[in-house]
Amino acid sequence: MRILIIGGTAFVGRHITRAALAAGHEVTLFNRGRTGPHLFPQATNLVGDRDSDLSALADGEWDATIDVCAYFPRQVRELATTLGGRGGRGGHHVFISSTSAYGTPVAPGFTESAPLAEIDDPTIEEITDQTYGGLKVACERTAAELYGSDATTIVRPTYVIGPYDRTYRFTWWVERIAAGGTVLAPGDPADPIQVIDARDMAEWIVTLAAQPVAGVFHAVSPKPPFGFGELLTEISAAVAPPGTELIWASTEFLLAEGETGVSLPLWPGDDSESDINAADPAAAMAAGLRPRSISQSAADVHAAELAAPTPVRPGTGISREREAELLARWQAGQPE
Repeated sequence: MRILIIGGTAFVGRHITRAALAAGHEVTLFNRGRTGPHLFPQATNLVGDRDSDLSALADGEWDATIDVCAYFPRQVRELATTLGGRGGRGGHHVFISSTSAYGTPVAPGFTESAPLAEIDDPTIEEITDQTYGGLKVACERTAAELYGSDATTIVRPTYVIGPYDRTYRFTWWVERIAAGGTVLAPGDPADPIQVIDARDMAEWIVTLAAQPVAGVFHAVSPKPPFGFGELLTEISAAVAPPGTELIWASTEFLLAEGETGVSLPLWPGDDSESDINAADPAAAMAAGLRPRSISQSAADVHAAELAAPTPVRPGTGISREREAELLARWQAGQPE
């Protein structure tokens, strides 16, 4: 079938493109061309900016469109106008959203019917921790309105992991634990966390588009309850050298020391919305999602980093010196 992918060369889109081509589909990519058509020369590569120039999509017809990179309702609306919306040239529409779309608090094991985040002004175009979820919800609603709910699939992933992850959040833990020694583990081992390997999500999304399957789905794993301690244990099982030790320091101590979910990636810190990391994956599993183990993802990420290290965003993770300083302070404050 003919699949149009908006994006398709960075991280999630890159894996979706690879999965679609591997499945034998005819793939068209529309993006700014910055990552380069050299990645997928077997695909049709259309260059344009969804914020200013959609003219490259003026011709052509596709059986499905997968939108990886819409953050504002305007972007969804303008793409739908170009493709003709319901019954238009874009076919079945798959929109990649986020579990941040939920209002909090939510109960562990919440389903896709949980209350959503709302935003007072859906025309705002500033992405912050306060606006991101509500804007994703507005995008979802715009897509369902313009393409029809029976021809729209909404995928809400949690933290996406895997090779080429430029956020480096999961990767940081893989590489830190692979280095061995005494590792500072943040917070409570029971703090909820979920991830999804981009490769598993990509293969599944391609099947949803090809069948097609409408509806709303969580792309999350494992099934809750699953804690940060289990995450680090699974990473350790894959990459930790002998003698590696995890030392857990409390959330209160780390916050007082000025650490955050950036300096210690994926750690919820004082995030009041961390309960969204306990979503029910049952609907997605019933629709064919098959996540690999976190240990396998960790092993693959480490191998990918050894082959071609990912540039680390400034401020992501802590230095070994800072880690040793925090561990010394924490252990000095513990009773004998």
